[in-house]
Amino acid sequence: MTEAIRKLESERVRVTERLLLPGESTGHHIHEYDYVVVPLTGGELTIVDAAGNSTKFPTEMGGAYARQKGVAHNVFNLSDQEIRFTEIELLG
Repeated sequence: MTEAIRKLESERVRVTERLLLPGESTGHHIHEYDYVVVPLTGGELTIVDAAGNSTKFPTEMGGAYARQKGVAHNVFNLSDQEIRFTEIELLG
């Protein structure tokens, strides 16, 4: 399971910094809110969706991507380096 440090929570946003060590996964989860991810390190994640489909996803330090609520997946770090990112959930 990933290390998660809550950085901020308000009525509108929740900001969490996450660390995924080599071999770790987030565990299967469903996003309840739209969200933005900002990678703090580069690397490659493996995303497994609810149907079991696997996709390699490269991350770029300082980049950003957004997803809509309802995404169901498990995120694996199958690389040999830790991956750190900030997740910003848009609560309302």
